[in-house]
Amino acid sequence: MKRITVAKGDGIGPEIMDATLEILKAAGARIEIDEIEIGEKVYLSGNTSGIASESWNSILTNKVFFKAPITTPQGGGYKSLNVTTRKSLALFANVRPCKSYHPFVRTKHEDLDLVIVRENEEDLYAGIEHQQTDEVVQCLKLISRPGCEKIVRYAFEYARTNNRKKVTCFTKDNIMKQTDGMFHQVFNEIAAEYPDIENDHYIVDIGSARLADTPENFDVIVTLNLYGDVISDIAAQIAGSVGLGGSSNIGEECAMFEAIHGSAPDIAGKDIANPSGLIQASVMMMNHIGQSDVAEKIENAWLKTIEDGIHTADIYKPELSKEKVGTKAFAQAVIERLGQTPSQFKPVKYEATEGIKLVPYTRKEYAKKKLKGVDAFIDWNGIDPNELAEVLTNITTSNLKLTMITNRGIKVWPKGFKETFCTDHWRCRFMTDNGAEVGKDEIISVLSQAEGLNMDVIKTENLYEFDGKPAFSLGQGQ
Repeated sequence: MKRITVAKGDGIGPEIMDATLEILKAAGARIEIDEIEIGEKVYLSGNTSGIASESWNSILTNKVFFKAPITTPQGGGYKSLNVTTRKSLALFANVRPCKSYHPFVRTKHEDLDLVIVRENEEDLYAGIEHQQTDEVVQCLKLISRPGCEKIVRYAFEYARTNNRKKVTCFTKDNIMKQTDGMFHQVFNEIAAEYPDIENDHYIVDIGSARLADTPENFDVIVTLNLYGDVISDIAAQIAGSVGLGGSSNIGEECAMFEAIHGSAPDIAGKDIANPSGLIQASVMMMNHIGQSDVAEKIENAWLKTIEDGIHTADIYKPELSKEKVGTKAFAQAVIERLGQTPSQFKPVKYEATEGIKLVPYTRKEYAKKKLKGVDAFIDWNGIDPNELAEVLTNITTSNLKLTMITNRGIKVWPKGFKETFCTDHWRCRFMTDNGAEVGKDEIISVLSQAEGLNMDVIKTENLYEFDGKPAFSLGQGQ
């Protein structure tokens, strides 16, 4: 018997969770439940995280969290509980299977059957943002080698465990050569360890276009946090409906299972919501806790219900469906079919396994790190970069001098174009031109001299070489 933590959430959450728990009970799930309250009521009680400390204790004790959708109030500094939970519990892998159920659920892609493995902790979802000038705000994109290695290796282990044949990587490393470049590099390194699994890579824009056009060419897709968020909803929708999708969030210690859709408050309490996303999440949960027999029984009953034409309003089509039902009736239809298998869909068969192999990260040998300069970001209200350069060229140290100015990444000095539109946010690069390693005292000297010239330095980034390789981007146009 496995004890799990359950949260019924907001909006349609309580309805679809009750329906799913009824199915789990009828299917013989060997679980005991600790229920917690999260979401809108907790937020509005003054808790900006949306979850109380005793609820955290339940999740940390049970290690398995089954969660219905929640509502995050608008404004007021409320943080996304989904993001907080994933990051606080180190749930690094978000796994979203997407499959078409043709001909019973309308889709243009009859053979769609893929899994998106999304990195869950890093990228722009670090949520680190600052306003730096009147006209410019920034959001930091943070990518770590451990984060890349964990998610890429998980994708290959998932493919091997589930008899998938190919893993595809999506990045934008033609533009973000440091961050996405690291992800792609790690993908290539780890792919070499799995010669039995085909691998390929797409730039995320053309990859997404091909996913929307010919999804049958993909099997497992592994990608960074933001891209994974976007393409998993695209894949779910072109499969037939976002409302059919479940997901798992996997960490080394804990796991969370949820539907991919939101709380839909506009239809709450009307007994019309489709519980299928949460049902699919429960199947993933049962497999995770070693009750594959229950997972198999529930999914086959669900498939039989779909092919029997028993559909909720979101997927009901008179030419495809036989009966339009509500949340409770749909759950009852699944329960009535427990022990049955579909005749037109291929019945699922889950083998009892030891689960996905999670390999602890091993830190690599430290690279040789040399300081070569500094980017000083300056809030300056002028419009002519040559005027700014005329002031900043007065700043020198024994090794550093002004070598470049960019505006929003575009090189505007030396030899910029007068047509380039500039804001009040200027990246001013001071670098060594003699190959010497720079001391921190020289960085301090640059900032001190800038202050003496009434320059408002709002941010600095040190420029390093790692093992002799520059580890910073050039200006666009250099």
